[in-house]
Amino acid sequence: MSKFKPEIFRAYDIRGVYGVDLNEDLAKAVGLAYGTMLGNRGKVVVGRDVRLSGEALASAAAEGLAEAGCDVVDIGLVSTPMSYYAVVHLDADGGIQVTASHNPPEWNGFKLIKRGGETLSAGAGMEELRDMVLQGRFRRGERRGRIEKVDILESYVEFIASKVKLERPLRIAVDYSNGATAIPFPKIAERVGLEVEALNDVPDGRFPGHLPEPREDTLKDLQEFVVKRGVDFGAGFDGDGDRVVFVDDKGRIISGDIALAIFVKHLEKRGKVIFDVSSSSALREIIVEKGCEPVEMRVGRAFLLNAVRELKAVMGGEKSDHFYFPELWGFDDACYAVLKMAEIVVKRGRRLSELVDEIPHYPSIPITTFTCPDELKARVVEQIARHYESLGVKVSRIDGVKAYFDDGWVLVRPSNTMPQIKMTAEAKTEERLKEIVDEAKRLITENIEKAKSSG
Repeated sequence: MSKFKPEIFRAYDIRGVYGVDLNEDLAKAVGLAYGTMLGNRGKVVVGRDVRLSGEALASAAAEGLAEAGCDVVDIGLVSTPMSYYAVVHLDADGGIQVTASHNPPEWNGFKLIKRGGETLSAGAGMEELRDMVLQGRFRRGERRGRIEKVDILESYVEFIASKVKLERPLRIAVDYSNGATAIPFPKIAERVGLEVEALNDVPDGRFPGHLPEPREDTLKDLQEFVVKRGVDFGAGFDGDGDRVVFVDDKGRIISGDIALAIFVKHLEKRGKVIFDVSSSSALREIIVEKGCEPVEMRVGRAFLLNAVRELKAVMGGEKSDHFYFPELWGFDDACYAVLKMAEIVVKRGRRLSELVDEIPHYPSIPITTFTCPDELKARVVEQIARHYESLGVKVSRIDGVKAYFDDGWVLVRPSNTMPQIKMTAEAKTEERLKEIVDEAKRLITENIEKAKSSG
């Protein structure tokens, strides 16, 4: 029996509580396994976010890679998009970013990057890596690889800044969540003429300001700050810098699908736009109105990134505030997303709140989570799907179950990263939304309890 827990291997990363679910032994095993998958040769980038356990885990992963015969490029404390950039920029054979993204500070994990920047994910290498780690089936190299430290900050800053041109200065507020974006973004902003008023701008893996997930309860200070200071808009980064939540000049939080609709509405090219199943119907309407082709996908970075690349899409995004840009090889880079939103505001000469108000609004709820053991999630969602189907409701199973009604929809899906079931819904009226949500909540709660009691 393996000393490692199989449930930490998720759809597109490895994630758990440091000292409980993962440790340096696992990190080294991940390095050894990935090095084995790469043929015990090649160059691999290793980076880490600000978490307190990150340095030790990154060092252990680098050691595993070196023992496997790979040369390691240690890029140190970076945002996740910087690691993806480094893999491409340095022509590396792969990469490991030590991060737990927006999870609480006691968590950590690993995102595995393939050559060219694709993500190791379910159906695309994650199962092979998992089995190697759990069974100890890795080979050590004929030679020990070198470990070399490389600073990519200046190169990354120059690359991102070169993609955007602001015709006039703009003043924005940024909540860094004490995360990794506090390292590159001030330099990027200075290059392009963005004046930044900052909150929680000291990188700190304890996340003293608030949890590193930008959401309604953690963004209150930013909302108040935007209105009080009269800035053009606000941006709240997550811990590792691949997500950003926008706050307009009126202090309103803009959900990711509506922010994507603004990006799409002001695209200069036509083509496919990739979005996830939890997105508002308003987004689809804007995509069609723009003359683009809507492509709905399951939730998850690996799936959206791959679709943006394979379908040569002009844009991609998720309601969870990931935005995918083909000019960045399809990567979701929160720093770049802020620059692009600033560029739109400057070019249109209008307030962000005005651009938001141009997008149709349908009553909806934020993503709601229900605690559910990982091993029960699929069973619970399946029972809910069968319930809706038994009523003759149109159902999509692209990701969990999405039930379509004449006047709204509800999506119930298993989380890819946490022991949770997630639910969101939208309707034409507030009254109908409440009916849809109440029914879905009842179904989820009842089926979780049934699954627990039946084992």
